[in-house]
Amino acid sequence: MNRHDISLLQQIRSYPSLTITLPTHRTSPDNKQDPIRVRNLVAQATDRLLAEFKRREVESLLARLERVVDEIDYRYTLDGLAVFVNQDFGRAFPVPFTLKERVVIDETFATRDLVFALNRSPRYWTLVLGEKPTRLLEGTRDTLVEVTDRGFPMIHEGPGGLAPLPGGLRVNKSAYRDEQHRQFFRRVDAALKPILAEDPLPLAVVGVDRFLAFFNEVTAHRDAILTTVTGSHPRTSPHNLAKLVWPLVEVNLASRRQEVLAELERATGERKVASTVGEVWRFAHEGRGALLLVEEDFHYPATVDASGMHLTPAADPTAPGVMEDAVDEIIEAVLSKQGRVVFLADGQLADHGRIAMILRY
Repeated sequence: MNRHDISLLQQIRSYPSLTITLPTHRTSPDNKQDPIRVRNLVAQATDRLLAEFKRREVESLLARLERVVDEIDYRYTLDGLAVFVNQDFGRAFPVPFTLKERVVIDETFATRDLVFALNRSPRYWTLVLGEKPTRLLEGTRDTLVEVTDRGFPMIHEGPGGLAPLPGGLRVNKSAYRDEQHRQFFRRVDAALKPILAEDPLPLAVVGVDRFLAFFNEVTAHRDAILTTVTGSHPRTSPHNLAKLVWPLVEVNLASRRQEVLAELERATGERKVASTVGEVWRFAHEGRGALLLVEEDFHYPATVDASGMHLTPAADPTAPGVMEDAVDEIIEAVLSKQGRVVFLADGQLADHGRIAMILRY
């Protein structure tokens, strides 16, 4: 699940819209309990719907819910599962982070927990270059999930790919094949553009030397490339691919964190930094945040005044009127205005009140 999926879910409005979330397990024997827990939550959701509606009014929703649940493959569950169903839509998402067990019936799907979990997880794209096919995978820590929409996977169908090269003595087949590969990878790069614009994560690129060289020649996203992995992996499973990619991503993310600390020091000297959660909150909602830096375990329950611009800390995050975590709200505000977010180890931002923002102006 990525920000595009969440954006689509957030656009759907229809009452009743049902959301079921729960923690799941990756391995046996723990995952044996997952189907039972899902069925219990489905029964709970059904009872709540039938307490509010006549069966004929929600018959199609309940039938869709059964189909979605029946299609869950518990051999491949991750750390959490989210199910979204209404009269016209139904889909289940296994996710690589734990979710609270809950059933929500509302006019919209409940995506808040998913948004916050995504915000706090190291995430990246992995592009696997190949003729048959080029694949895109979404990475969260050591888990890769195949992207099977928005143009991916892509197959090189032209000459030098599925189609034969032209004949004739005057044709330099090697040069012709290389140019066809460049054109194919230009199309790959074009398909990647809206995905990176919507969810601008670091990019790991995998492929043989020739393909890596061609892609590097034509890509408009060179600055997004975090690391490369050399090798032919058009059919390598996401699980095995993650074993190759994640260690390099993890090392390079650590290196980038050192770079942003240096960037923060320069911006501090230029007086282009906001510190403390209250100040950062205000600038985030004004759209001035170019880069947000946050300590990984920093949370800040708070209330907000009528203007929406001033925070007051709260002792009880579950109390009425209290925002459970203002930090997550700040992250969303920065990302929605095309800012960047980087998490740092606890203690690295002690001089800034555990959170800092490099300002655009």
